[in-house]
Amino acid sequence: MNKSVAIVIPCRNEEDYIKNCIESLLDVSYPQELLSIYVCDGMSDDKTREIVMELSKQHFNVFLLDNKKQTTPFALNLGLKKSNSDIKIILGAHAKVDAEFILENVKVLERDSAIGCAGGVIQNVYENETAKTIGLAMSSSFGVGNAHFRTGNKDGYVDTVAFGAYKKEVFEKIGYFDEDLVRNQDDEFNFRLLKNGFKIFLSNKIHSKYYVRASYSKLFKQYYQYGYWKVFVNTKHKTITTVRQLIPLFFVLFLIVGVALSFAHSILFLFFLIVLTAYLSLAFGFAMLQSKKIKTVFLLVFTFFELHFSYGLGYLFGIFDFLLLKKKPSDNSKSLSR
Repeated sequence: MNKSVAIVIPCRNEEDYIKNCIESLLDVSYPQELLSIYVCDGMSDDKTREIVMELSKQHFNVFLLDNKKQTTPFALNLGLKKSNSDIKIILGAHAKVDAEFILENVKVLERDSAIGCAGGVIQNVYENETAKTIGLAMSSSFGVGNAHFRTGNKDGYVDTVAFGAYKKEVFEKIGYFDEDLVRNQDDEFNFRLLKNGFKIFLSNKIHSKYYVRASYSKLFKQYYQYGYWKVFVNTKHKTITTVRQLIPLFFVLFLIVGVALSFAHSILFLFFLIVLTAYLSLAFGFAMLQSKKIKTVFLLVFTFFELHFSYGLGYLFGIFDFLLLKKKPSDNSKSLSR
């Protein structure tokens, strides 16, 4: 294995996590002389920059780059363009990688010339009880569909991964991340990758941890933005990138229309109750697969509902803004929720 590898880490105000993230990369089994670590910092005003600069003095392959635009896609492109490595990996500042993380990514990418991106399974590390509940919901297929990098129930070809490792020729052929997108930039990039004939492989041998500190208010805003920006991506490509993205939209429309029509006729009200009961029964069923504690089960059902409703609501408003009113993303919609 003599492939050079660059790791790009967008961050801002991550003094509690960035050192552990970088040190996990310095401890991998892959030769350090083949690794370059680029921390693309959004002009942090805590101790993040100080920590990275100290590590860069101690290690020849750690670099600090200034992300003056303070957006994730700009940070990603900043690091990706800085490097001429054979393989380029994007990573979150809250992540900590397994010792074989780099090696296993390289193995997958060398397996088949058609594979343009490799990824693995993320193990969430919860820093509060709310984060743990949210994490359980997001590791359920009922909560997030077939996001296999969260559920860990597949080893094979997928349509997207988190913390992707990409061959250099992918960027040479399809370009870089879309800097108009503050959300869904990785999904959009992977859509273009697949459209251009590359494949994405998820391996259960590729492991990383992600430290989660969450709240329900942040979760609502985060998934609202996911849904909202997904419509913007669709308008750019003039297609629906995945069919599953429509399910939360139909759920929200069912709730809105169902409540309105329930006042019109008792049969419509009964139908609305039957469908809603079916949804809640499924939610409780999947929640009980995740936990045996009664309190946690009810919290999981609430979390499932919030995931689906916030994404669907964001998607609905995205349709109004981007498809019907032909608006461009507002400054408020570009504000990050994490």
